[in-house]
Amino acid sequence: MDASPTPAAAPPPDPETAAPQRAAAPGPAAPPHPPAAPGPPVFARAPVPASRTRRLATPVGILAAVAGAFAYVGTVDPNESGHYPVCPLLKLTGLLCPGCGGLRSAHAFIHGDLGAAFAANAIATAGYFLFAAVWVLWLVRAWRGRPLRIGLAPAWWWGVGAVLLVFTVVRNLPFGSALAP
Repeated sequence: MDASPTPAAAPPPDPETAAPQRAAAPGPAAPPHPPAAPGPPVFARAPVPASRTRRLATPVGILAAVAGAFAYVGTVDPNESGHYPVCPLLKLTGLLCPGCGGLRSAHAFIHGDLGAAFAANAIATAGYFLFAAVWVLWLVRAWRGRPLRIGLAPAWWWGVGAVLLVFTVVRNLPFGSALAP
């Protein structure tokens, strides 16, 4: 017995996708019609809003990680040698990078000595306050169900890079020794 399908068993062609059967007419062929735009998905659902707990999970988790890192730095003094690795740029070239003194700054910041924190690394200390402000904004927006979107133009990023470069150069020059840790 032959297992091939018979013409009667074949499904009929879909009228929307099948090309119409026309008799060959003399003259130029008509351009083909563009395919119809697909309709909405069959199982489309409206997005389900995330619960408040789920929206707050990421900012709270980030705060927990940062608080854990600061707690460690506050407990293990970076002013004592042997606890943290030495900056590779400082070790190889003798030049201070923009992050040099950041751990000492964090240690002083944790202990409430803002003067020592700024003296160790002014940029890092300003970054702690900036992080706190952005985190509070993120938490408030997550609480209200709005996403945090901070769109900075490339000029801002170039500006941040320029500030870090100037800070690095000045702290390595004799007149900028006040910025050195």
